[in-house]
Amino acid sequence: MSRPIQRAAVLGAGTMGAQIAAHLANAGVPVHLLDLTAEAARAGLDRLRKQKPDPCFLPDTPTLIRPGGLDDLGAVSDADWVVEAIIESLDAKRELLARLEPHLKADAIVSSNTSAIPLADIAAGRSPAFRRRWVGSHFFNPPRYLYLLEIIPIAETDPDVVQRLSAFADRHLGKGVVVARDRPGFIGNRIGMFGALRLVEAAASGEFSIEEIEAVTGPVIGRPSSATFRTLDLVGIDIFAHVAADLAARLGPDEAAASYAAPPLIAAMLERKLLGAKTGEGFYKRVKDGGDSKILVLDHNTMTFRESRPAALPSVEAARTIPDTGERIKTLFLGRDRVGALLRQTLGATLLYAARVAPDVAASIDDADRAMRWGFGWELGPFETWDAIGVEQVVQACGVADPPPLVRDALAGPKRFRSGALPPAGPGRLLLRTAKADSRSIVRANAGASLIDLGDGVLAVEFHSKMNTLGGDAMEMIQAGVTLAASDFAALVVGNEGEHFSAGANLMLLLLEAQEGNFDEIDLMVRAFQRATMALKLSAVPVVVAPAGLALGGGCEICLHGDRVRAAAETYMGLVEVGVGLIPAGGGTKEMLLRAVDEADTEDVFPNVQAAFQTMGLGKVSTSAPDARRLGYLRAVDGVVMNRERLMAEAKAAALARVREGYQPPVPRTAVPVGGAETLARLSLGVHLMHRAARISDHDALIGRKLAWILAGGSLPHAASVTEAHLLDLEREAFLSLCGEPRTLERIGYTLKTGKTLRN
Repeated sequence: MSRPIQRAAVLGAGTMGAQIAAHLANAGVPVHLLDLTAEAARAGLDRLRKQKPDPCFLPDTPTLIRPGGLDDLGAVSDADWVVEAIIESLDAKRELLARLEPHLKADAIVSSNTSAIPLADIAAGRSPAFRRRWVGSHFFNPPRYLYLLEIIPIAETDPDVVQRLSAFADRHLGKGVVVARDRPGFIGNRIGMFGALRLVEAAASGEFSIEEIEAVTGPVIGRPSSATFRTLDLVGIDIFAHVAADLAARLGPDEAAASYAAPPLIAAMLERKLLGAKTGEGFYKRVKDGGDSKILVLDHNTMTFRESRPAALPSVEAARTIPDTGERIKTLFLGRDRVGALLRQTLGATLLYAARVAPDVAASIDDADRAMRWGFGWELGPFETWDAIGVEQVVQACGVADPPPLVRDALAGPKRFRSGALPPAGPGRLLLRTAKADSRSIVRANAGASLIDLGDGVLAVEFHSKMNTLGGDAMEMIQAGVTLAASDFAALVVGNEGEHFSAGANLMLLLLEAQEGNFDEIDLMVRAFQRATMALKLSAVPVVVAPAGLALGGGCEICLHGDRVRAAAETYMGLVEVGVGLIPAGGGTKEMLLRAVDEADTEDVFPNVQAAFQTMGLGKVSTSAPDARRLGYLRAVDGVVMNRERLMAEAKAAALARVREGYQPPVPRTAVPVGGAETLARLSLGVHLMHRAARISDHDALIGRKLAWILAGGSLPHAASVTEAHLLDLEREAFLSLCGEPRTLERIGYTLKTGKTLRN
């Protein structure tokens, strides 16, 4: 049995090397980070601490990283995995490996983060023993956030090394691993760079403006909101040009000239140092206009910046109303307007290229699709896109007389690349989607949520409204799930496989009721929410909640009431109700007080209560699941799942473990200690001082006093004990009173309109 990877080393403390080290540290792995000198490594570590988005789960994560110099390669002698991440120079990499080999443990894995240089070339001259444990490990930038890791073995690589590293990256680093062939650009960059260059050519031709291309190549076709040119600015125009030139140099001259020759526009940008975000100017430039800032766009004809103009593309606006991504792409691609022409010219060419090169760079079309999904944020990979549009339709629309062999095979047979959806990458992944593939597993459903039989006696509540906001239909399904689980199942899981667990309560519905003065209806809504969360807490069977992405407001309150939580590492959890002029009233304030009291290690619980008050009063949101534990949203018994695709399976396993342990449901708390008037006075003084210092607004101060009143136990003259039910009543009363405040309604309306917070 292979030993686990427990210690690592990264050689090279540049942007990628330092971030790879940070993500290893996120996984709890001690890391040596070496550069030319120890001072250079420390400088890389210092840059890491200032980088945004933050490469680290917690502020103290870098303490697991030990900087050092490459003149002391003996430091890596305890490493189970050594990652080379120095400059993209074949000679430099070979020279470093020659020096490194004598210092390695006998079974240490050695890899390179090269994005294009053939791995066999880098390892030339190394011993057979070295080459057996040598692979490429191509992380995508930023390593913490981008899911893809391409692992590239050479002919001599021991298959056990690939399996060992793949398993570690999957389980401990949370990566979607694709094994690529040792070809220039591997899978992701080979296809992704081809597609990006076609779009740059379209802009350089003058047929389409940058704004038009952005409108067509963003979310409407299932791509990231940064679309094409904002993404290139973030990557860096110099890096983009370097990767294109490197691919052109490594491929045959015919393919290089046709596919990877960057248009003169890129050379002109490099000459003028228009390198993107790093220089403040690229395809875009942000400038100050009075007290505001605005975005200017590059005019490639004059190489100057102009004001952005909205793209007037009626077909794009019409397509936004189509809910299915594949249907949107098909509609736009086959359209007889300029949008269709652009997509056939760029996306069509990319689909054909992917079909031509996939057999050379990937083991399967599944891996090609996963690489583009996981590394480039495509909702549909190239072969999924072929099937969405229709293989015949793509060939006909693009006027292809001699399609690639893969396409010819599809045309001769089923006229599709797959009979169904892209399958999960392996067992234990995307458990919910796998379960729902059998329609018999869907036990009950309404517009906001469903009950899904996960097998082995575990029932799931799945939210599936927009952003998984929580309304009456979701509350109804939670109650039904708790009841059904108690009678027919052994355990209950609450989770989903969408981008976000839940963005909170349905604010639009609340605003409409408040504007109409329907406070009795709001009271019923809050009571229903409280009944649902308490049903989860007091369930006769164990309840495991599985958040990922946003778990805000009501979504966070659902988590707080689970017997256990299994949270994806990238979970951004918070009780943020103060931002819309309210307080947590689905049991969240009550639950934070209970945790403050229960976790106090002295008789004086006030410091814990004060910390909970500040967390809620400032609307703190975790930057990761480990950070949620620091803020008190997760407990020591709650677990973190690094791989998002394994979250539901891990939650199910945790629920069954609780069954085996002999789960006993809790009973409602009847003696919760509260501080009464003294706690209220101390918390209110803090509110007063923050208000006087202009750190919070008038309305923030009002909300703070309401929170203090609940945490103190209400209008009690002295310390006492209260029930959970009493605290829920206090929550509801405070919530209803704030719904009657005009400034609360202003905040809710502003958030719904802009997605931002109004501090009125």
